[in-house]
Amino acid sequence: MKKLFAAFACLSMLATGVASASAADVQFPKNEPINYLIPFSAGGESDLFARLQQPYLEKELGQKVVVNYKIGAGGALGWSELVKSKPDGHSTAGINLPHIVLQPLQRKNAGYQTADLKPVMIFHVTPCVLAVRADSPYKTLDDLIKAAKEKPGSVIMGGCGNATSGHIASVLFNKHADLNLPYIPFPGTADLPIALLGEHVTAIMAFTSGYSQYTKEMRVLAIASETRDPKIDAPTFKELGYDIVEGSFRGLAVPPGTPDSIVQKLYEACAKTNKDPVFLEKMGNMGMTPLDMNPKESAEFIAKKVEDYKALLKEISK
Repeated sequence: MKKLFAAFACLSMLATGVASASAADVQFPKNEPINYLIPFSAGGESDLFARLQQPYLEKELGQKVVVNYKIGAGGALGWSELVKSKPDGHSTAGINLPHIVLQPLQRKNAGYQTADLKPVMIFHVTPCVLAVRADSPYKTLDDLIKAAKEKPGSVIMGGCGNATSGHIASVLFNKHADLNLPYIPFPGTADLPIALLGEHVTAIMAFTSGYSQYTKEMRVLAIASETRDPKIDAPTFKELGYDIVEGSFRGLAVPPGTPDSIVQKLYEACAKTNKDPVFLEKMGNMGMTPLDMNPKESAEFIAKKVEDYKALLKEISK
């Protein structure tokens, strides 16, 4: 009988230990830095926004937030690393739509599936803009289209990577304007102004945020949004007769299997940051439109985008 009681006592202690271990596993944040992985080059929108968030998130979470980079394959290298990381909330990464959707749809092995990325929040959007140098002879979109048709190959378009919103917008522009502009992919959005101003490309399919830093050096010919941007003196593609609405939605994600309680804490920290008046002003000055999609709303939005882009890829491949 004593042996039997001892066995029960031992099992009870083991069960308590397992429960304690489970509780410890979901403790967040732990006394260690939180890694914020950016899958694009430094100086781009994802990086700038993460740097802007960094001190606010550190204040809310009580731990140091370290911004790191894993650049390549249009973001796929970084997201491939994220899905293999420990799901404890200390491994996070910036996500960008449509990039996280288009990579798995267009590549045989992107290293991750869109559904592997567990969204925390989608926190802003930046519409695409077609921009040229301020001294460009092309004053309007019609000027650029006319020149490209009169002398094929004379207009070269630059954009951020392949299977990205800039790439999709460029493909749509070619299709709707009956053009065949060469497209040059660059590692990140920070590389686009350098390429344009250095005359390596004729035009770029950038974002409202990228243009906001070069208003004197660039001229926007058209914006890929439903309505005009109040800070940019340029028409929408739709106004000019081209049904092109495209842009980048950015947010934060964690590895699959990350407990919902941890995801919620990260969301609350990001959402509170997005409501800060000083932060909002800085975001606006950077050409970013704030959004507040919680984890469930973000997941539903991403799932819808997967279906939207499947249909779009089928359409533009005709």
